[in-house]
Amino acid sequence: MRVQHWLAVLALAAVAAGGGWWAGRQADPSPAQASGDGICPGGAAPLHWKAPMDPSYIRDAPGKSPMGMDLVPVCPDEGARPGGGIRIDPALMQSMGVRVAAAARRDLSRKVRAVGRVGYDERLVEHVHAKVQGWVERLFVEYEGELVQRGQPLLEIYSPELVSTQEELLLAARYRDATRESRYADLSQGGEDLFQATRRRLELWDVSAAEIDSLLATGQVNKTLSLHAPAKGVVTELVVREGMEIGPNDNLYTIADLSRVWVYVDVYEYELPWVREGQRAAIELSYLPGRTFQGTLTFIHPAMDPTTRTARVRVELDNSELVLKPDMFADVTIETEIRENVLAVPEEAVIRSGRRSLVVAAAGDGHFAPRDIVLGIDSGDGWLEVRSGLAEGDQVVTSGQFLIDSESKLQEAVQKMLGPDMPAEHSMPGMDMPAEHSMPGMDMPADHSMHDMDMPTDHSMHDMDMPDDHSMHEMNMPDDHSMHDMDMPTDHSMHDMDMPTDHSMHDMGMPDEHSMPDTDMPDDHSMHDMHSGSAQADGRN
Repeated sequence: MRVQHWLAVLALAAVAAGGGWWAGRQADPSPAQASGDGICPGGAAPLHWKAPMDPSYIRDAPGKSPMGMDLVPVCPDEGARPGGGIRIDPALMQSMGVRVAAAARRDLSRKVRAVGRVGYDERLVEHVHAKVQGWVERLFVEYEGELVQRGQPLLEIYSPELVSTQEELLLAARYRDATRESRYADLSQGGEDLFQATRRRLELWDVSAAEIDSLLATGQVNKTLSLHAPAKGVVTELVVREGMEIGPNDNLYTIADLSRVWVYVDVYEYELPWVREGQRAAIELSYLPGRTFQGTLTFIHPAMDPTTRTARVRVELDNSELVLKPDMFADVTIETEIRENVLAVPEEAVIRSGRRSLVVAAAGDGHFAPRDIVLGIDSGDGWLEVRSGLAEGDQVVTSGQFLIDSESKLQEAVQKMLGPDMPAEHSMPGMDMPAEHSMPGMDMPADHSMHDMDMPTDHSMHDMDMPDDHSMHEMNMPDDHSMHDMDMPTDHSMHDMDMPTDHSMHDMGMPDEHSMPDTDMPDDHSMHDMHSGSAQADGRN
C-alpha cells in the first residue's frame, strides 16, 4: 500500500509540473511580440513599456501591470526632442488638461484701485493769532466746527499797549492839524509823518481801517479790540476762552476752507509705473452709493512709506457742497494711460521662480520647451507685457505647465534607467522588484533556474512523515513554491529540471488544487531522493 501511495504522489507531481510548464510556455511572449516590431509609427520598436496608470512602472517587454492592466508601449518619438524640451502624447495632453494661447500684441491699460483718505487743502488753512499781549474780554465764536465768514468778529481783547497806541494816534492827529498851516515845511511835514506812523502801527496789529476811522471821528479810546476771521471756513481748532491771557505766540483759532479738499491715496510700489501727475481719478464713498466725484492727481510723494511700502499720491477735487469731510475714507480709482501695441501673454502662462520668469512654449505636434522671458508691466486684468523672449504668434501653455514639468522629469528618469549599461530584464538593479519576478525568501540566481541549487542528496522521501490518508493537501509546503512549471524527468531530480529562464517559481500559475501547501519539507530534504525512496519501499514490500 505504501508503494501505491508514493506512486500516486509522484504521478501528481509529474502532472503538476507538466501543466505548469505548458502554462508558462503559453504566457511567455514570443520574441516578435517582445520586440514590438510594427507597434510604433514606421515599424520602430518601442523604447520600453509602461503601466497606463503608473508611469513609474517600466519594463522592456509587454506584460501586465500590478493592477492587472496591459502595459503600453512608449515609442521613440515620445522622448525628448533633440533641440531640447519634450514630446507628450496627445491623449496624455488631453488627460492633463493642457491649454495653449498665442502671444499677441494688444493695448494694455490698468486701473489702479486703492483706499483714500479725505484731508484739508493745506493751502486753505488759516491760523488766528493776537499780535499784542492782552486778555480775552469776549468770545463771539465759541465752539469748533462753526462756519465763519471772512471778516467776521472772533473775539475782543483788552491790551494796555493798544489803548496807549490809540491815545498816541489822537495826539498825533491833533499835532498834525496844528502844524498843517505852518510856514515851515519841515514842521508841517513832521506832524503828518507822526500821524501816519501811529496809524500804521495800529494797522499792523490787525486793527481794521473802520475802527481807526471811528476812533478819529469820535475821539473815544476803545478799551477792547476785535479780532476778525481772515478767511471763510470752518473752525477746526479753538484754544481760547474768556478771561485768558494771550500773547503773540498763542494760536487762538484754526480755520479751514473745505470748498476744496485733498484725497491722500496710498499706491503700492508695483503700481507706481502706471501713475502720472495730471491723471483723472474717480472717488466713491461707501455711505453715498451711486455717486462718483471726479478729481485730478496733482502730486506724487518722492519717498516711500517704510512700513506699508506705499507711496502717497494726492488727488484734488471740488467740495463746494461740503459732502466730503476730512478723515473720511473713500474708494479711489486712478485711470492710467493706455500702453499701445504691447506684446503680451496671459498671466497664467508665466511661471515665476523668484530669480527668473519663464513660459512653456508649444512647438506643435505635442512638443514643448521652456523659454526665459523678461516681463514688463502688469495690466492687472490677466495680461503681462513681454519685453523679450517671445515673438508675436508664439504658442504658450496656459494650463498644465507643472504637469508637463513632472512628465519631463519622469522621461528623464526613464532614459537614465534604460541606459546601455542596464541589464536586459531589470533596468535598475537593487530596486525592490514586484512579487511576480521573485520567490519570496529564496536567494534565486539571475536566470531564475534551479540548476545550481545546493540540494543535499542523503535524505529520501522514505523518511518523510506522511499522513495516513496520503493527501497532498495537508503537506506543510509554502504557497509560493508550486511545481507547475517543472519539466520533471523520470528520476524526479530537480538538478536537471528544464525551467524557463525568465519565469520564477512564483509565476508558474499553478492552480490551488495542484499545489503542495502543507508539505513539511525540511531544507536538507531534496526531491532528488524521491526515486530512491520509492525503490527501497518496493524492496521492503
